[in-house]
Amino acid sequence: MVVNKLSLDKFLKDKITGIIIIIASLILGYLLISLYFTNHFFFQTHINGVNLSLRAYEDADNLIRDNMEGYELQLIERYGETEFITGKEIGLQYNESNSFTKIYKDQKSLQWISSVIMDQSYYLEDLYTYRNDKLEKTINDLLCMNRDILDPKNVCYQYVDGAYKVIAEVYGNKIIKNKLREEIKKYIMSGETRLDLSETSCYDNPMYLVSSGKTSVTMNLLNKYIATRVTYRFGKQSERLDGTIINKWLEVDKNLDVLINKTSVMRYVNELSKKYDTVGIIRKFNTSTGKTVEVKAGLYGWKIYQEGETKALLDIIKHGEVIEKEPIYTQKALSRDGNEIGNTYVEINISKQHLWFYKNGKLIAQGAVVTGNPNRGNATVVGAYMLNYKQDGATLKGIGYEVDVNYWMPFFGNMGIHDAKWRTSFGGEIYKRRGTHGCVNAPYYLAKTIYENIESGIPIIIYEE
Repeated sequence: MVVNKLSLDKFLKDKITGIIIIIASLILGYLLISLYFTNHFFFQTHINGVNLSLRAYEDADNLIRDNMEGYELQLIERYGETEFITGKEIGLQYNESNSFTKIYKDQKSLQWISSVIMDQSYYLEDLYTYRNDKLEKTINDLLCMNRDILDPKNVCYQYVDGAYKVIAEVYGNKIIKNKLREEIKKYIMSGETRLDLSETSCYDNPMYLVSSGKTSVTMNLLNKYIATRVTYRFGKQSERLDGTIINKWLEVDKNLDVLINKTSVMRYVNELSKKYDTVGIIRKFNTSTGKTVEVKAGLYGWKIYQEGETKALLDIIKHGEVIEKEPIYTQKALSRDGNEIGNTYVEINISKQHLWFYKNGKLIAQGAVVTGNPNRGNATVVGAYMLNYKQDGATLKGIGYEVDVNYWMPFFGNMGIHDAKWRTSFGGEIYKRRGTHGCVNAPYYLAKTIYENIESGIPIIIYEE
């Protein structure tokens, strides 16, 4: 048992001794390597692009000088073109008074192990010098700075066969000159030999590409807008608005936002108004005396509310609606057929000083009247008008007069039909001597009958034979 214990102790001592020897050897080896790095660069050491790994400090100057000899910077340009800038043409030289020694001092030899796995790259701003005037001239003389400029263009959209398609972006060749100068100087001082102008963003590039997320969003919106179908109804006539017209109103700005040209929409509504508004048109009118006269001017008829309809149409397009509608009107006539007067109207013949009132084709009332005095410049207007409103009891005022009436029915400004209790006779030539200030004076019974049967909007046709 004693012999076994002695053998075990000896075995353990031998093991410990071996481990100590190994550790000591490793430490000694590490220190010897560290001693080497007291005057040599670490692994993976690069200074301004020059590989100085494991090189002696004293050799660094010559290595950097040798590397500088024959230096040239290759410019990789768009569309496969290449140019070079040489160290010789810009007066590139090694700077004798550089801060190279700072790297020696910063390198701690005992820390060499970190360089095995970590890059030890340095950049010294004062390692080289060059003639700034020569570099500036060289840059200005580059072909890429002097070619005809093809500006970059975002994706755009083309309307073809009822739908929009994307037209790919154009990269162009427009150099950002300050950026290129900055990159060239940086690459030269860093010792780099290859400068890709596209990778370093030296070109002015389009903002939106085919692959951009907003590109498809914009195209979908454009196609939504041109899917709009509006059928405008004007009695038996109609106008159809669809993508063949709407596409001409659409614009895409530099941010790929879709704009609807409001001016174009207003112009379209204005054309509808010119075509279908009937206020003031010439109308053929069959009179109660059997004659056919032309009724000109007046305020009766259809009139589109252009501002309101423009706003409504813009909203319809934005929602891509398919809709049938009438435009928004500021004023409507009773009908779109024929002369639009229909069979309910008031007829006033200035020449005969007579009034007729028809309702649903039936003569309700008629009688002599007194209209405005033409000899005093107060003639009653002629044309097609409509009843604006009616009022039971009113005081009419003007220059030199103030009268109370029972039935007031205006059709043009302060002109209207009303009873005139101060008159004892109507018709004939009275209007030429003692005519009104423009109103139509009617006997009480006639004014009362009209008032009780007329509504706002009923045509009032006034003419001379």
